[in-house]
Amino acid sequence: MCGILAVFGCVDNSQSKRSRIIELSRRLRHRGPDWSGLHCHDNCYLAHQRLAIVDPASGDQPLYNEDKTVVVTVNGEIYNHRKLREKLTSHQFRTGSDCEVIAHLYEEYGEEFVDMLDGMFSFVLLDTGDKSFIAARDAIGITPLYMGWGLDGSVWFASEMKALSDDCERFISFPPGHIYSSKQGGLRRWYNPPWFLEHIPSTPYDPLVLREAFEKAVIKRLMTDVPFGVLLSGGLDSSLVAAVASRYLVESEAACQWGSQLHTFCIGLKGSPDLKAAREVADYLRTRHHEFYFTVQEGIDALEEVIYHIETYDVTTIRASTPMFLMSRKIKSLGVKMVLSGEGSDEIFGGYLYFHKAPNKEELHQETCRKIKSLHLYDCLRANKSTSAWGVEARVPFLDKEFINLAMNIDPQWKMIRPDLGRIEKWVLRNAFDDEQKPYLPKVGVIVTFCTGLSILVLKSLLQKEQFSDGVGYSWIDGLKDHANQQVTDSMLSHASFVYPENTPTTKEAYYYRTIFERFFPKNPARSTVPGGPSIACSTAKAVEWDAAWSKNLDPSGRAALGVHEAAYEEAVQAKNVTVMNGPQQKIQGTVENTATVA
Repeated sequence: MCGILAVFGCVDNSQSKRSRIIELSRRLRHRGPDWSGLHCHDNCYLAHQRLAIVDPASGDQPLYNEDKTVVVTVNGEIYNHRKLREKLTSHQFRTGSDCEVIAHLYEEYGEEFVDMLDGMFSFVLLDTGDKSFIAARDAIGITPLYMGWGLDGSVWFASEMKALSDDCERFISFPPGHIYSSKQGGLRRWYNPPWFLEHIPSTPYDPLVLREAFEKAVIKRLMTDVPFGVLLSGGLDSSLVAAVASRYLVESEAACQWGSQLHTFCIGLKGSPDLKAAREVADYLRTRHHEFYFTVQEGIDALEEVIYHIETYDVTTIRASTPMFLMSRKIKSLGVKMVLSGEGSDEIFGGYLYFHKAPNKEELHQETCRKIKSLHLYDCLRANKSTSAWGVEARVPFLDKEFINLAMNIDPQWKMIRPDLGRIEKWVLRNAFDDEQKPYLPKVGVIVTFCTGLSILVLKSLLQKEQFSDGVGYSWIDGLKDHANQQVTDSMLSHASFVYPENTPTTKEAYYYRTIFERFFPKNPARSTVPGGPSIACSTAKAVEWDAAWSKNLDPSGRAALGVHEAAYEEAVQAKNVTVMNGPQQKIQGTVENTATVA
């Protein structure tokens, strides 16, 4: 992960302007501590702060075509760069960087090459021949990008808001799946999958096809020339990432450099659900597991730094970002520069607890579409900026472009939560990896009358799903609320609508975060980059309509929907005889006597 800053059309192109660009680029150095680069052409500037993951020796940026008439600065990874090079045999490459291919693709295909890229990226490219430029962001918005406009008519692009907020009169979060062209004079969408229009798909569910697509997504993300690992919370999503990575690591090029034992990382308050669950999975996979601990006070002490780096005042994002921020610092101290993470699965498969209330498959599918479209404002923002704050790159296999297109084309009736059929949240994913011959995850004998026990994938049918901010320890959120109550008075909250008329905070915790954010980013455009609206357990505002009672209990924590989850399984848990789905067709009978606490 890197930091990019680009400015075009400055009235002032003096040495002082160059110095100012360098100064602003340094605000992004945490994202790329390995190298700083700058290219100037008349009144155009492209600056880069590099985190070297692929080709550390020669891949410094900005990057160029053969005669240096095309200049590009890139944040991200292009996983199919080798295949793309095969299409560019007439071009001469200067480095082994995966990102250099962008300059040559532009030279060969013009502006319409972006859909050929498979990866996570945001980039800015200058064609010095006519001083035209383009900027683009990946399909989902895994990597951050902001766009701004100066009073002198200049156009700005930066990986983080802090690099352009002082010098731009207006700025926005660059929309995912879009390209900006100075020639065409505006933004246009380059990523147009069928699911984006929220049409209801009808493709039958094939568990093996889904499994193979996810394995492929994980394997391609093992492309690295530096030490790496997996963020393992012990939940389904991160456990599957770790299981697949561990299984295929030995066959990868990375194993030749860094060994075939996977490193896994987890953080939590002592005794938290995540730590226990992650340890069980790590023991089964035989990873080199690293446990990190933090206290509520340590998290509170880090809040200002966290908000400065993640650039949001959204309550749920800050709650979850803080442990991830603290963990990333520890990971970097071990010499690790890249990690795989499990973001995106809940949005694709309807994994949040509130999906139990989805009235039909049409509304479930439309809600998953809305959630994916807003990922760049929430989970992608958190995962990227919390890790990049310490020079660590997070890769997210569930948000692989090909995998999303396949998973979102499945008839959503298979994603519906049906306890009567043994289908719990994310059943299609659990079922795809429920391999009796070669299990991906450990067998856990929690239902004692089953002689073989049940895999973690099936075990979760009887257990509550944890959000990351809950799983690190329940006292974390309670501690944040208590601290905010000490900082914000009743009078302050009662006048919140006058102080913050846009996205008015409704709780003392939200008010407290907003005051910190406004201190760092006081301009109107900054606060407008943060989404608002009612939410229940991470839902969109539209999904709040699924249950009339939710509008009276708008809490972003997963605990707000706990009653929904428990009610859905009440019959199964209390009944003497329980039927649990264990594979596409197979059913097993048994008696519930004990369950383990697995997040």
